[in-house]
Amino acid sequence: MSRHLLFALLCCGPLAAAAAPQDETAYSIGVSLGQRLQQEVPPGALPDLLEGLRQGYRGEALALPRERIDALLAAHERQVQQQNEQASSEDAARVAERRFLVREKARFGVHELNGGVLVSELRSGHGAIAPNAREVQVSYAGQLADGTPFDASDKPQWFRLDAVIPGWRTALAAMPVGAKWRVVIPSAQAYGAQGAGGVIPPYAALVFEIELLGSR
Repeated sequence: MSRHLLFALLCCGPLAAAAAPQDETAYSIGVSLGQRLQQEVPPGALPDLLEGLRQGYRGEALALPRERIDALLAAHERQVQQQNEQASSEDAARVAERRFLVREKARFGVHELNGGVLVSELRSGHGAIAPNAREVQVSYAGQLADGTPFDASDKPQWFRLDAVIPGWRTALAAMPVGAKWRVVIPSAQAYGAQGAGGVIPPYAALVFEIELLGSR
């Protein structure tokens, strides 16, 4: 019996009055399979799933040609496999990020700010800290955790603080004018699970060297 038929059998259970199962092992297997398959069949498709179950179980004429059914099942299996591979890749990326951040936090001179943003001073500043500034003038260079550069300014630039990633806002609010810091930003304070522009992958911690030249 296919996974889909087993899921349908499980879904039929709540329609009847709750009763102790006659075969507790079979019931337990059904619960386990149903929980595993819960994400595969949307609630709105349940009537079609049950109709397919009845026709297949009773050996009745099918509403779709067998070739179409086989093609749809093969496509579904490919989609599930791709989703599993993506989930596995995301898990690996999250583990790699956690390890990187632990190493960075242990570096000499590193301080942790809100949200896990890690900063270390490359050059001290001479001006006042401006935590309520709306715009900042900076020079910067950014790279991924493996050292791959992805962005840099070729000249000082002004940015609105409400237009930059949260990790930048956190760091810049604590920087005095004239300072140059190394800033490590967790993905949760940057581009998260989505990444950005095909350049920054999902769950990527970012490393910046930022020089704060002015604020207003």
